[in-house]
Amino acid sequence: MKRVIRAGVIPLVLCLVLVVTSCCGGGTAANEIKVGIVGPMDFIQGEHHWHGAQMAADEINAAGGIMVGGEAYQIRLVQVDTNEILSVTDATSAMERAITVDDVHFLAGGFRTEAVFPMQEIAMDYERIFMGCGSATKELCDGVGEDYDRYKYWFRITPINNIYLVTVDFMLIQTVADALRDECGIETPKVAILAEKLTWADPMVALAEVKLPSMGMELVGTWRPSDTATDVEAELTAIEDAGAQIIFTTFSGPVGISYARQWGELQIPAASVGINVEAQKQGFWDATGGNGEYEMTLNTYARVEISDLTIPFYDEFVDETGEIPTYNAGTYEALYILKEAIEAADSLDTDAVVAAMEDTDHMGTAGRIMFDEDHDVVWGAGYVTGLGVQWRDGEMECVWPPSDGSWEGVVYEGSVDYELPPWVIDAWAD
Repeated sequence: MKRVIRAGVIPLVLCLVLVVTSCCGGGTAANEIKVGIVGPMDFIQGEHHWHGAQMAADEINAAGGIMVGGEAYQIRLVQVDTNEILSVTDATSAMERAITVDDVHFLAGGFRTEAVFPMQEIAMDYERIFMGCGSATKELCDGVGEDYDRYKYWFRITPINNIYLVTVDFMLIQTVADALRDECGIETPKVAILAEKLTWADPMVALAEVKLPSMGMELVGTWRPSDTATDVEAELTAIEDAGAQIIFTTFSGPVGISYARQWGELQIPAASVGINVEAQKQGFWDATGGNGEYEMTLNTYARVEISDLTIPFYDEFVDETGEIPTYNAGTYEALYILKEAIEAADSLDTDAVVAAMEDTDHMGTAGRIMFDEDHDVVWGAGYVTGLGVQWRDGEMECVWPPSDGSWEGVVYEGSVDYELPPWVIDAWAD
């Protein structure tokens, strides 16, 4: 008889525990908001997706979480390794699993355009808000305007889209061209385009081929290595033989390390400027053996005062990870924007959160974030501008916007002037 009573009591007690647990706040499944952080976790881009999100989640949770209907919800991050640099199929499988198995409520991350497009479609199928923090391709946002009801769940947090990126890129290359004119007497600098063979880079290359001659420069050729190439000496030799004085780069993948190392080792007499995501990270200096000195790349972060939040975020990220944050760490902003939208909507209803996100006006670590009608992050003076940075003596220095305020009056305290590589001056000075 006693055994029968015990057998009946144990399930009853368990049921009571489950009921009590589900009704209590703080740390329970009912009071968690699950956010999937999607990215290539074996690569720097995914690592920074994760670290940026983790910093924000820790801060938000420690400050009491997200308030909805008078109740506090804690953020629970789910790491989703997409392996998208190597496999689009892996990325789509990971996205599907995050939604259907892990039951994430929101998503942030994504890097490789070829993978983000199908990942976006999966998120839209399930009506999950997906905050892009890696791919620059403008077309990812075009769907919002073309089919709002389907694509309204997509927002780009970072980077600025590839049209804006190339706009800033042109300003960076103009900085280099002006330095060549001033210091070497070269009135019409010769430019080689060196861009990885990926979809996101295609419109940037096409635009550069048209735009650079109109900027008083001569285009000597375009080279398109693989984004994972480990040897670009053949391309660099051809560029040198073509007489280039500037190499205009567009790299997001590991080729950025191979390129910068060989460019410095061979002392190719052409200043390097453009986009090199690998040059945005702390490990770039060691990975190139110091041969990446004077490499100039568009960036999102540097230790300058874009806002009051920038340097504290930058320093904390470096302290915790030993790495300079790449733009992929914009998952940090994504979580704060999500928190603000949920609290403004006072609801976890997806459509209500979308409407609140559309009204975002968030001062973040990379500038003021607002969205246009296509849910693309707004670029320009007073908003997110992007930065130009240059490696010198093992340090990443901000060199654009110019420290003299000559671009729209924008000056970020801590910026310095751009410098041509000495061997370029030696090769071309009158």
